[in-house]
Amino acid sequence: YKTGEGIHPDLFAQFPLAEEAVAALGIVVWPMVEFEADDALATAALRLETDPTVDQVVICSPDKDLAQLVSKDRIVCWDRRRDIVYDEPAVLKKYGVAPRSIPDWLALVGDAADGIPGVPAWGAKSAATVLTKYQHLEAIPAELESWEVTVRGARRLHENFIAHREQAFLYRQLTRLRSDVPLTESLSELAWRGPRTGFAQLCEKLGVNELPARLPSQG
Repeated sequence: YKTGEGIHPDLFAQFPLAEEAVAALGIVVWPMVEFEADDALATAALRLETDPTVDQVVICSPDKDLAQLVSKDRIVCWDRRRDIVYDEPAVLKKYGVAPRSIPDWLALVGDAADGIPGVPAWGAKSAATVLTKYQHLEAIPAELESWEVTVRGARRLHENFIAHREQAFLYRQLTRLRSDVPLTESLSELAWRGPRTGFAQLCEKLGVNELPARLPSQG
């Protein structure tokens, strides 16, 4: 899972250059080895959520697993391509569950982007219906007769959930984001203050000489 195996060598060779280019832009880079990139985003978002000097944390990604971080209007996700901001009501409308249940929802439904197969027969609607009542996997009754929800194909869903219960908990563990990444930068150190020395030379090396002139004024 997420070992990096199968990455085309030509693509893999660009990773160091991408980090160099972003750093040259003056943007703080968090190269992850032990942790996933989303774990770093989660750690930073949850840390800054409680900072009284921060008005709002905006995560610029439409990734499903990041929706678990949404907190009222303090932490939101922004799908830049569609220009949609997901606060808690928007997450509930899109997935049918609250942010706190997103890892459980993904465990049942699956997430092809992250290699999570999900539990057979469970779809977005059935998972949302069950989790709206029970919120988390461990609260779903082991006996079908105890289910207090009406969902199509309940018997098959129940049988598959019981048969794949251990896998479902593993999938949830994989989709839950961590908040213990050792990030050292303060909020002021994350602020963009313009490109670093050598940015123009890197642009020249890469054949994008027009890029420096396109940068906005230093903020």
